[in-house]
Amino acid sequence: MEEKDRENIALFRFSLIAPLLNGQVASRKAYLESIAARPHEVPYYGVREYTPQTMASWLRCYRQQGFEGLKPKRRSDQGKPRVLSPDLQEEILALRQAERFSPASVFYEQLVAKGVILPDAVSYATVYRFLKAQGLLGREVRREPERKRFAYDTVNTLWQGDVAAGPYLKVNGKKVATFLFAFIDDCSRLVPFAQFSTSEKFEPLKMVLKEAILRRGIPQMIYADNGKIYRSEQLQLACAALGIALINTKPYDPQSKGKIERFFLTVRQRFLPLLKEEELKSLDNLNRSFWQWLEMDYHRQTHSALGMSPLDKFMSQFSQVKMVSDPAALEPLFFKREERRVHHDATISVNKRLFEVPPQFIGNRVEVRFDPDKLDKVLIFVAGKEVAVAKPVEFSVNARAKRESKLSFASLKEKGED
Repeated sequence: MEEKDRENIALFRFSLIAPLLNGQVASRKAYLESIAARPHEVPYYGVREYTPQTMASWLRCYRQQGFEGLKPKRRSDQGKPRVLSPDLQEEILALRQAERFSPASVFYEQLVAKGVILPDAVSYATVYRFLKAQGLLGREVRREPERKRFAYDTVNTLWQGDVAAGPYLKVNGKKVATFLFAFIDDCSRLVPFAQFSTSEKFEPLKMVLKEAILRRGIPQMIYADNGKIYRSEQLQLACAALGIALINTKPYDPQSKGKIERFFLTVRQRFLPLLKEEELKSLDNLNRSFWQWLEMDYHRQTHSALGMSPLDKFMSQFSQVKMVSDPAALEPLFFKREERRVHHDATISVNKRLFEVPPQFIGNRVEVRFDPDKLDKVLIFVAGKEVAVAKPVEFSVNARAKRESKLSFASLKEKGED
C-alpha cells in the first residue's frame, strides 16, 4: 500500500470521527451505531462496514497519535490504485454540469464513448455511486433542497469559506483581475482573515487560511466550496492534522453557504464603491484599503442578526478560542507530499532541482514534503515522522565532503512506527 493510499484512508476515518472530536454529537453510542448501520465507500478498500468498536478505536488512536494514528499499518503486499483518481473525478464533474439531467446510465455510456473512462477499468456501479454521493443523479438534481436557517452558538465551531471576483486593477495600462479569498465565522459573522489575490490557485487560499488561524484560532469545522482547491489533498491533510473537519458543499449549490455569500454582497455594496483610482493601481494598495475597511467598518458595525458587532460577539467568547501553540509548525502542515527514491549519490529531485539527503537513505523511498511555490524548505519524512531536512546540492562542496552514515534507514523506520 502506497503512502497516498494510507493518507486517503486516514482522511476517510477522520471524516467519520470528526463529529465526535468537535462535540457535535449528543450521544456517542447512538452516533457510532448509526454510522455502523450502513456500508461505506472506502479509499483503496472499496465498500466496507465497520463496528462501533472499530470506530471507537480510531478515535482513541487519533487522540493519542494525531492524524498519523489513523493510517493503517504498513503491509508488505503491493497497493492498488484508486478507481477514480482526483483528476478523473474533476473531469466527470465538469462533464456532468453539461449533462445534469441525463440518467446515470446514459451519462456512463457517454463517458465511455468519449474515451474518458474504459468500461473494463471503471464500472457503471462506480460512476453511479460517485454521482449519488455528489447528489448528481438525474432525478436528484431536479429537486431544490429544503433550506433552513441555522447558526452555531459558539465561535469557531464553523467557518464558511469561498472566493469571489474582485475589482480590476489598472497596472501599466492593463486590466488585471482580482479574487477575494475569505472565511467567516458562522456564530459571530467575524471574518478571521480575507485578502485579494490575482490568482485563483491554492497558494492564496493557503495563505488566507493560515493567517485566519493564526489571528483567530482553530475552527472545529470548515464549510467550503466544492472547487478543486477546496478539495485538494494539501488542504484535506492540513485540516486533518489540525483536527478540523473539512466539509465541501455539493456541486452547483452556492446557496448553502449563505453567510459568506452575504459577506461578499456587503463588500460589493459597502466597500467597492469607496475605492479610489489610486487604490486600484496595485494589489498592495487594494488590500491595505480593504483591511482598514474590514477592521474599522464591517467588524464594528452592529449586525442585525446579532444585536451587536461581529467583533464584540467574537470577543465575548474569546476564552473558548483555541489558538495555535506553535505558529512555526503551521506552515509545514500545508506542504505538498510526494514520494521519492534516493539516488546512489544521496540526492533526490524536487521540481527539477537536486537536493541532498543523509546517506543512510540511499536506495530507499522516502516521503518528501515541500512548498512547490518556494522550495525554501524540503523535509524528509519516514513513517510519518520528520527525520531530515534536504539541502540544495552544492557541487563544489560535495567534491570535498566525506559522507558518514550515522543511523540506518531501517532503524529510523522502526522508530517512526513505534
